[in-house]
Amino acid sequence: MKKQLFHGSTQLIEAPQFGKGARTNDYGRGFYCTENEELAKEWACAKNTDGYVNQYELDLEGLNILNLNDGTYSILNWLALLTENRTYWEKGSISEQAKKYLHDYFLLDLAGYDIIIGYRADDSYFSFAQDFVSNTISMNQLSEAMRLGKLGEQIVLKSEKSFDQITYVSSEMVARDEYFVKKNARDKAARREYRKGKTVGADINDIFMLDIMREGMKDGDARLR
Repeated sequence: MKKQLFHGSTQLIEAPQFGKGARTNDYGRGFYCTENEELAKEWACAKNTDGYVNQYELDLEGLNILNLNDGTYSILNWLALLTENRTYWEKGSISEQAKKYLHDYFLLDLAGYDIIIGYRADDSYFSFAQDFVSNTISMNQLSEAMRLGKLGEQIVLKSEKSFDQITYVSSEMVARDEYFVKKNARDKAARREYRKGKTVGADINDIFMLDIMREGMKDGDARLR
């Protein structure tokens, strides 16, 4: 099975290289792509510069794929990976304890996987995650927030084997005048909807980060599904 992927960048990238990229990205070092060309164009202009959308074909044959959104895992597994790799988090006793708890009980071992599929934590989405870790919103509110703005999934190549199976197709220049504006509009829309959700408030039965820690909930707990 082959999949068409797009990567937004300030550079034209004909040959993605294994081992490159920032360790502090959502899932650590890797090559971050999406199946949505329009989103890739927005990401190409994320820093208010012109960029490129690079298109590839990925052969999935023989690749071990971790799909965080397939229903097998909870949003806490995604969040644990985010707290492990992203370096900036609000300081505070609850946040610090929450990060450690997520690391100890929900962090997945990515060593055996070639591909990771999951949410992309743009600025607004990262702030939603921070609110949950600091006990400001419930787990249900976080799950709802991650659907705002239709940000979609990102597909990350992690292993050398996956890099061997990706083929460059083409590149196209992307104008910041159009796509930086679109990215900002999407971000603002997500934040606006998020504020509306916070105004409504959580249900009395919703689960907060403090509930998870106090009651010793761990990965696989039925209450977290």
